[in-house]
Amino acid sequence: MHQGIPQSVPASPLYLREDEVRRGMELIHFGYMRLMRAADARLKTEGLGRAHQRALYFIARSPDLTVTQLLQRLAITKQSLGRVLKDLDARGYIESRPGRNDRRQKMLRLTKTGTAFEAELFDALRQKMSAAYQYAGQEAVTGFWCVLEGLLPDADRAIIADIARD
Repeated sequence: MHQGIPQSVPASPLYLREDEVRRGMELIHFGYMRLMRAADARLKTEGLGRAHQRALYFIARSPDLTVTQLLQRLAITKQSLGRVLKDLDARGYIESRPGRNDRRQKMLRLTKTGTAFEAELFDALRQKMSAAYQYAGQEAVTGFWCVLEGLLPDADRAIIADIARD
């Protein structure tokens, strides 16, 4: 527990009431916003944004990820992804090659430069997440993961399972 930071208010036994649900939504919003700010300054120096960071992250997690798989994970339009990939390719962060079974497929992986840049971005996020996890404790982290998993439809849970297998 961090000194000087007030302990979070425990959930009310009436945790399904509107006020409690709104509090959770607000915490997700502000927590995510603060987490991502850890990488924003570095992204800005490269003229990149959060969509670029997310693409780098998922490509790093699953080398030889196909464009179709990346589209599913990012839930953005093909046009938006095309711009993101063009920017990353122009900076030498990614490379693509034809699919193993279908030559029309594009398989993506990070270059050495891309791997170093993604690691730098991830480290900033890891530090924030680690501090928050330490603040909350193991049991709370497990509960947090359960809440987030509860927000996901089955299709997204399958994507998470695929990432874990990579």
